[in-house]
Formats: sequence, C-alpha cells, structure tokens
Amino acid sequence: MDWNHIPKIELHCHLDGSVRPETIIELAKKKEIKIPSYNLDEIKEKLIAPEECDSLDEYLKRFDLPLKVMQDSESINRITFELLEDAVFENVKYIEIRFAPVLHTNGGLSQEEAIKAVEEGILKAEKYFNIEANIIVCCMKHLSEDEAIKTIKAAKNSNCKKVKAIDLAGGEDEGFADKFINAMDYAYKAGFHITIHAGEAAGWKNVIDSIKKLHAERIGHGVRIIKNKDAMDYVKENNIMLEICPTSNVQTKAVENIESHPIKKIIDYGIPVSLNTDNRTVSNTSVGKEISLCSEVFDMNTIDFLKIYLDSVKYSFAEESTKEKLISIIEKNYPEALKYR
Repeated sequence: MDWNHIPKIELHCHLDGSVRPETIIELAKKKEIKIPSYNLDEIKEKLIAPEECDSLDEYLKRFDLPLKVMQDSESINRITFELLEDAVFENVKYIEIRFAPVLHTNGGLSQEEAIKAVEEGILKAEKYFNIEANIIVCCMKHLSEDEAIKTIKAAKNSNCKKVKAIDLAGGEDEGFADKFINAMDYAYKAGFHITIHAGEAAGWKNVIDSIKKLHAERIGHGVRIIKNKDAMDYVKENNIMLEICPTSNVQTKAVENIESHPIKKIIDYGIPVSLNTDNRTVSNTSVGKEISLCSEVFDMNTIDFLKIYLDSVKYSFAEESTKEKLISIIEKNYPEALKYR
C-alpha cells in the first residue's frame, strides 16, 4: 500500500545521518575534501549501515563521512535544505531536525554559526515547500558536561528562533544521566524543551533517570522500558512520548529483530509514540518505509498512524499556532481522526 497520502510528522531525524550520497561527492570535489571514493556505489556502501550492526557504536561510525563535508555554513545550509526537500516528497508537513553543532567546528565554524547555517537552510526550504521545521541541538554524551554547557550556551546565544530543544545523543552508558545534571538544569532554566536519547543501547533505568534528573519531556528510542513494568508505568504516568525508530532500533541492537520490536505493545499500553527515521541515509529508510514496515509486521492501519501523528503534533516542540495548523491538515484529510483529538 502507498502511504504517501498520509500527512506526516517526524520528530527524530539526525541531519548528519540524512545526507544524500550524491551531495557528499559533489561537496567533497567542490571543497577539495579527501574522501575514500568518488564512486556513488562505494560511497553508499560507506554511508548505509548494515541491516544488523554489531552494536550502536558500529552504527555511529557511519557518520564520519558526512561530517567531513559539513564543516562550513554553505554545505550545512544546502544539506538542511535537501533534507526538507526529501521530506516534502513523503508528505511530511512538520519535522524536527537534530544535530550536534560541536561536530561541525573542525573547519573554523563556531557552534553558533553552525546552528545559524541550519536555520538558514530551514528558512529557505520553508519558502519553497509546504513544510515547517524546527531544530533540536544535540550535546554529545562522550564529551564532558562543560562541553554540553558550551553547546547549550551556543544554542541560546545564536538567537535562532528555530532552536526549540536540547538533546543528549551518541553512545549510551548505564547511568549517564548523573554526568549531565547541571547541563540539563541550565537548558531547562534557559527555557529549552528537552529530549534525551535513552533506553536504546543501555537499560530502562536510563529512561527513568532522564525524566527524573534531566527534565526529559520526550525520550529518543526508549524501547528497553518494555523489560520493566514499573518503567512502563512511570513513562505513561508522566505523559512522556517515546520517539520510536523501528529500522534503526534493529540495526543498533536495541531490539533483536523487527518482529520483537515493542512499538505496538508500547502503544497498546497507552504510551504516546512518534514514528521516525532516525537517520534517513544511514538506515536507508524513509517515513513511508517505516509506516509500511509497521503495517506489514504489526498489522497497523491508517487509524493507528493517524493516532501516532496527532500525538506527534501534541508532543512536538512547535508553536501552538503551528500545532493547530497541523491538526487541521490531518483532520481535513481524515475526518475519522476527530475522535482522537
């Protein structure tokens, strides 16, 4: 079934994991950046992760190549624009793009400049296409808390209206939250929304800690809560959304295989979820593919996806006026969605 007709919302999409392979080659040639090959098939092989990686760390190695060509404002601007262009063709109406500005400073850019480059790409795309986007700024877990605070200050000092939230991304150790309490306190007091990668490569306790200690309003992935009923109850009772990325979760070993993915069990438990790509290029996926996968494996139907997208609007970091517009778009296309409002 073709799911392109459904208006979609995406809340978990990494910019550097969603770069067109052709663009990497073009930018490398233009900027005289050395890359392993200029052959498209060979570059795709370097970019796209295996269906089953050994671990999250192996999956994350696929970001090394795109980051080589994302060290100047022009390139970052272009890649942001192209991501939104790709999303438009899937009938995505709103998307939250996340990236770690600290990873884009090797060529002399400041973190503020990197953030502004992403915003400029968004604003340009919004003029051309029927889509809206916002930015989630990522701090990296493998760096110090001081570095996280620097990134949060850069997000604040950039004065970019598109920056709505702060995230902690990267490899996941047990108990990582204790390392970033002061940083996330600072982000919270600065008025940023907060979403945290947790319960992906490590256990469900990280999800609880992210909510209790780091002010998380949403959790990136969080699939390991399925292993503990108290964790499921805590997430549900605190009205926390899980940003689910089925294909990526299989690749990173967050789940053993797609058949054992807990997305349907989590939804049936009453926990709100969004359905996302995580990394369009690295995971070789699209929102449409993720919908088709859930439809085929879990027998989810149009009503299920409408509920997911209405919840995605509700828990998005968009302005209220944007939320109302998005709800109107969904309800206009699907009157049966009114009963979920």
